[in-house]
Amino acid sequence: MSASGAVEPGPPGAAAALSAAPAQPPSAGPLFRPISAEDEEQQPTEIESLCMNCYRNGMTRLLLTKIPFFREIIVSSFSCEHCGWSNTEIQSAGRIQDQGVRYALSVRGLEDMNREVVKTDSATTRIPELDFEIPAFSQKGALTTVEGLINRAISGLEQDQPTRRAKEEAVAERIDEFIIKLKELKKVASPFTLIIDDPSGNSFVENPHAPRKDDALVITHYNRTLQQEEMLGLQAEAPEEKPEEEDLRNEVLQFNTNCPECNAPAQTNMKLVQIPHFKEVIIMATNCENCGHRTNEVKSGGAVEPLGTKITLCITDPSDMTRDLLKSETCSVEIPELEFEMGMAVLGGKFTTLEGLLKDIRELVTKNPFTFGDSSSLGQSEKLQEFSQKLDQIIEGNMKVHFIMNDPAGNSYLQNVYAPEEDPEMKVERYKRTFDQNEELGLNDMKTEGYEAGLDPQR
Repeated sequence: MSASGAVEPGPPGAAAALSAAPAQPPSAGPLFRPISAEDEEQQPTEIESLCMNCYRNGMTRLLLTKIPFFREIIVSSFSCEHCGWSNTEIQSAGRIQDQGVRYALSVRGLEDMNREVVKTDSATTRIPELDFEIPAFSQKGALTTVEGLINRAISGLEQDQPTRRAKEEAVAERIDEFIIKLKELKKVASPFTLIIDDPSGNSFVENPHAPRKDDALVITHYNRTLQQEEMLGLQAEAPEEKPEEEDLRNEVLQFNTNCPECNAPAQTNMKLVQIPHFKEVIIMATNCENCGHRTNEVKSGGAVEPLGTKITLCITDPSDMTRDLLKSETCSVEIPELEFEMGMAVLGGKFTTLEGLLKDIRELVTKNPFTFGDSSSLGQSEKLQEFSQKLDQIIEGNMKVHFIMNDPAGNSYLQNVYAPEEDPEMKVERYKRTFDQNEELGLNDMKTEGYEAGLDPQR
């Protein structure tokens, strides 16, 4: 199976029933090995299993592998030498992400049909123009393309058509008409929207224009609801009684968590910090003793500001790299000279230096699993290498650019080295948020005054 090809499973309900046949002994080394065509020791485990098409014994092959800079997956493939039927699928073996993710792709041409897609079991797929939806857990996970998703939906609708024609002819005719509409979508005669909503956060849609922003793709990260937590099998913690308020400014709180890289038990430290000439923030840092991975995240300790903030810094000297920087989760970053824009929630909240953030951006862009390896094109790799070289020039102070931070919540900060005087190289603008920005921050439906009048008088 090629890592860049579409994975097309067979008819639903035909999962192989495993028999008691002995499996091949696993090779020595880690359980999940990085996927590589040159790794001769990485062999799949073969298990004899029942074919649900002809009910004779076929062969299931399982491969536990890790996509570099992505996450662990389980690739399973079944084939029957008697009837020729085959079935292939993938399952995520990594941890459920902290937030869910929603991809909205505007398919405008045939090239968009070739975008690679990772769709997990828990993802819901929708095409609003046809009022069509594939519910969560109704299909197995797949590494495929946009066209592959549509083909998969067509195969699922066609498989029971003979039975429907015999029992409910009218229903079968309506489904035939809908299948024709799905096949017309593959020609992209008119634009349509493909939405993949995954509460687990493990789905992915390729951006072929990386590292530049993709105007056709909108990525939204969100907090899961209680219903989504239960659907994923996550046990909700019972609310505890709130203890008396304590002064946390001089204390470092610690709590147990799992390392995001190796999933080993780790410890997260949390501290309330006052940034000079700004406000209080909460810094959370995780250090894994098992693999050495370190990460830090910043949460705003205050409310949403009345006005948004846009900070523009003209980088003219290598000393600018040492400026302290606070990037909140609602802040977007832009470098016009590189035609680069990073949206909200990407990289999360950060309290670092300007040099540290630029290095994080370089690592995020250049280590995308879909931009290197077998699935990448030569032109795309060259663009990323050129982008990485330009970032290195900026960090070394050999290239003058404008660095723009735009935070509608007003909770981001860039150090003014001339404080309390004005910085001649930095411009700070306060602006009134638009309706869409307030909607994205959840402020349009928030009522902070006069809400008592709407409460039930019996309560």
